Amino acid sequence: MQTATFDALRTAAGAALLAEATAAYGREDGFALGTRLRRTHDPDLVAAALTQARLRARATDKFAPADAARMFFTVDGYEQATRVAVARHRAARLATALGPGAAVADLCCGVGGDLVELARAGLTVTGVDVDPLTADMATANAEALGVRAEVVCADATTVDRTAYAAVVCDPARRGGRGRVFDPDAYRPPWSFVLELLAGTACVKVAPGLPHERIPGRVEAEWVSERGEVKEAALWSGGLAGDGARVGRRATLLPSGATLTDRDDPGPVVRPLGEFLYEPDGAVIRAGLVTAAAARVGGGLIDPSIAYVTADAAVSTPFARGYLVLDTLPYDVKALRRYVRDHGIGVLTVKKRGVGVEPEKLRAAVRPRGDRTATFVVTRVAGTATVIVADPL
Repeated sequence: MQTATFDALRTAAGAALLAEATAAYGREDGFALGTRLRRTHDPDLVAAALTQARLRARATDKFAPADAARMFFTVDGYEQATRVAVARHRAARLATALGPGAAVADLCCGVGGDLVELARAGLTVTGVDVDPLTADMATANAEALGVRAEVVCADATTVDRTAYAAVVCDPARRGGRGRVFDPDAYRPPWSFVLELLAGTACVKVAPGLPHERIPGRVEAEWVSERGEVKEAALWSGGLAGDGARVGRRATLLPSGATLTDRDDPGPVVRPLGEFLYEPDGAVIRAGLVTAAAARVGGGLIDPSIAYVTADAAVSTPFARGYLVLDTLPYDVKALRRYVRDHGIGVLTVKKRGVGVEPEKLRAAVRPRGDRTATFVVTRVAGTATVIVADPL
């Protein structure tokens, strides 16, 4: 979309067209809807309205539906936008650390998802984006959602940061071929990220960031929402946890439960007990499996596998628990007999640390029957093993 088209979409006539397209999207056949709207509107404007309607429908998986229905998006802006629960968590943490009204620069603000939540948390926010259309959309989104925030179109690396108590940055991690996982390919570059982290900053990074890339005295926080890892962020200066003595943190939403490397007593490996625990993805990414093991009074089933075992059923937000029913060697014929003899018809296959494709294994053992079961295919003390388990 060109900036001129976006400007036209924000006129009274353009807003009416967008409202009509948004209301009809998904209820009418897409081709028929476009044909009908082009009879009375400019084709380029119709195309822009339909794109916004499509992105607004998709955006309900990241934003509150009422917000998504009023916001504007580019495809890249939607793809990189922070989910609202994570953005609110981060904004609340910043507001708590900095105090009400503190000035924050939101560099690479995109379409303004974080910008809006920072403003809602009571911070004074200035957004910066190098793309004119994206900057215009961030301004429009702040206005549409009723928050006060300034947005400027500029290169984030050239912004004078001295007036701000802290800086938030979300470097672009998408290229022509999709997501970018190499930190050195971020835009702005990793060297600029390190420059920010020398001060008081929060920088959003990919969850797969290697731990060795985390600078000293910087806290890395991995966040999951309802068991699914969403993102990671690096916190520096006065924003880092416990006076920068926290190096790694896992935070689980919506509960807000948090686990850090200061909770980690170190690795304990022990024989498989009566219960198996599967740590939350954020706990695994943060390298805090042994900290989660300590919470259930257990240990690892193998030094290199992110499964925990214990002798008691312990409720914890950091791992899902299973009752161990049986253990079997990894042998397809033996597993097929077990499935047949136990009348298993609904089979969930989980795997970790072994070269097994769950769908292929499920097909190979031919589940037929009325019972349900979970097979956890992993290594126990270095040996490929199938643990038959029931979720607690």
